[in-house]
Amino acid sequence: MKYLLLLLSFPIMAATDCSKKKAKTQAVTGQEVILTDPVTTDTVPSVVRKIIDSLAKDSPPLVPRNVEAYLYNGKTVYLVTMPCCDFFNDLYDTTGKKICSPSGGLTGKGDGNCPDFAEKGKWVKLLWKG
Repeated sequence: MKYLLLLLSFPIMAATDCSKKKAKTQAVTGQEVILTDPVTTDTVPSVVRKIIDSLAKDSPPLVPRNVEAYLYNGKTVYLVTMPCCDFFNDLYDTTGKKICSPSGGLTGKGDGNCPDFAEKGKWVKLLWKG
């Protein structure tokens, strides 16, 4: 009997989870409808949004796995982690200029231009997840 009650409670628990999803708003521009998520768009710095948008315009489009903020040499930097192992994971400054690629690539060690990032880079927070 208790197994039957347990099985019957799963649909109720699943239905309550649906109400916890993020609210999306619609912005209508001309003929297209754009769905935006006000929670994530307000918290991502504009330079990070530009980096993500520029990667998505590549052919084929490349969407990063995530973008994280770090402190490196006393400055805020953004690490863009790509979805696969053969891509470089690029490090950008707050103006959107690429500094180096500390990891990724065929060897997994990046481009070698900032070999001390693993030791000196201090993780701050996750800014965006693809």
